[in-house]
Amino acid sequence: MPVTDLRTPRLCLHPIDPAEGERIAGRRAAAGDEWAEDFPFDGDILGVSAFLTTTAVHGDQRPFGHYRITRAADGKAIGGIGFKGQPADGGVEVGYGLVPSARGHGYAAEALIALLRLAAEHGVSRVFADTTAGNIASQRTLEHAGFRRTDSDGKVFQYEVVLDASA
Repeated sequence: MPVTDLRTPRLCLHPIDPAEGERIAGRRAAAGDEWAEDFPFDGDILGVSAFLTTTAVHGDQRPFGHYRITRAADGKAIGGIGFKGQPADGGVEVGYGLVPSARGHGYAAEALIALLRLAAEHGVSRVFADTTAGNIASQRTLEHAGFRRTDSDGKVFQYEVVLDASA
């Protein structure tokens, strides 16, 4: 299934393929790759590595794959966002991260809202995410995107948003 870039007022979310994933995971930019100075960071490597493993086992994951977050103003890759597998029972989990130089500008929430729209367009009714208890910025990002905290073990907070497929 062809998947196009997702665009927001300030960002482009580009669905990566395994070749781009290998470059990101190996921290080896190729001609045409425009990366922020601190891209990729360790969180990018973890997310992309999981995407590559899942793709190797199950094939193309799109549209429920991984997306490179690019800032529209300068065309630089600043992070990643994606689904942690295919939807099951109407729900799917997401994860995201930004390089340190791009944090604090609302980019993660903007990207997350775009990903939620995509999920709703493909029939997903619930999206899940988790974050550590100490990651206040991520908690605020999730809440800004419409998630609510549903559970906690004291170390990890679980969040969920119910999507309106008619929106």
